[in-house]
Amino acid sequence: MIAQSKGRRIAAWLLTGIITLIFVAIGQAKLLRSQSALDLGVRWGLRNYIFWIGVAEVGGALLFFFPKTNSLGVLLVSAYLGGAIATRIEHGEAYIFPSVLLILVWVAGYLRHPELLQSFREKKL
Repeated sequence: MIAQSKGRRIAAWLLTGIITLIFVAIGQAKLLRSQSALDLGVRWGLRNYIFWIGVAEVGGALLFFFPKTNSLGVLLVSAYLGGAIATRIEHGEAYIFPSVLLILVWVAGYLRHPELLQSFREKKL
């Protein structure tokens, strides 16, 4: 593991906490089948899947939050956000929020575990 400064660890945990709270809040609305979540599901043709999308959001956020499962969480949340971006593009809606969130997920992942991107820095023979 690469040594990290105290400031880097604080920034990583702060960013991770904010991202986790965003995902849990959005996922909770879907799990509880709020009217806004159901309306979104109808608009995108995903009404029957809203509950399971909420499960994926909350589950991915929890995996992302805990240190032992952070790398898996980064991958699952990234896949989820890729789908969110594609869905918004397909329906002609703004995709800036999920795109920025995806970048922040990778920044937080890197701050917590710099070895996450180690393969990009290694020289190939």
